[in-house]
Amino acid sequence: MTLAIFDIDGTLTRGSTEPRFWRYLFARRRQGPRQILAYVWFLMRFLPRYGARVAKKDKAYLTGLTKAEVAALAADFVSSEVLPRLYMPALQRLQQHVRRGDTVALLSGTLEPIARALADELGVQHVVATECAEDADRYLTSPPLVHPFAAEKLGLAEALAARLGTELRLAFAYADSIHDLTLLEAVGSPVAVRPDAKLLRAARANAWEIIAGRARGGPPSKPRPAEHGYM
Repeated sequence: MTLAIFDIDGTLTRGSTEPRFWRYLFARRRQGPRQILAYVWFLMRFLPRYGARVAKKDKAYLTGLTKAEVAALAADFVSSEVLPRLYMPALQRLQQHVRRGDTVALLSGTLEPIARALADELGVQHVVATECAEDADRYLTSPPLVHPFAAEKLGLAEALAARLGTELRLAFAYADSIHDLTLLEAVGSPVAVRPDAKLLRAARANAWEIIAGRARGGPPSKPRPAEHGYM
């Protein structure tokens, strides 16, 4: 079995999905004083613990919303705002893996409802994404229970591979950020997708495949050839 792991933000999509989802919630009046105050309180309370990464951990804008309504909103958000902005070269590579019968997984720091809705749209079965604390079907202000980011992604990827009965050294991984370096170093076929400057240097130094076409959604434009081919 061949496992292919795809990051979402910056890899399958342009930029981060969560800021756009917050604006989507705000436009639909799902953000009020309670959510805004909870978000600010989280920043102040957990800054000593998380430091510069505190904003990435802060999912308190979901406070008080039910899991069911967030899942429904996320599904509509993905359909209306994410799918049109998919990065076509990465999407086409994902579709190639699906056609080959490979096991495809989305591994992302975005919210699990967003990742799950995108997976459903793309025909992907396996999802590992940010899981937020909840009680009685409503989200809490607490830190996320699972948050795939930086080195945490590697442990989650290892656990996923073990559940699927394979090893990371046999897997593909697609990512755009230097924060994903530990994961990319652990797989047999790392692919840097529109990498940031630091990841680009690492990819070139290690002779990894690089996908760096300009297409960002809609009708695919002709990308620059990858530095190494996928066969």
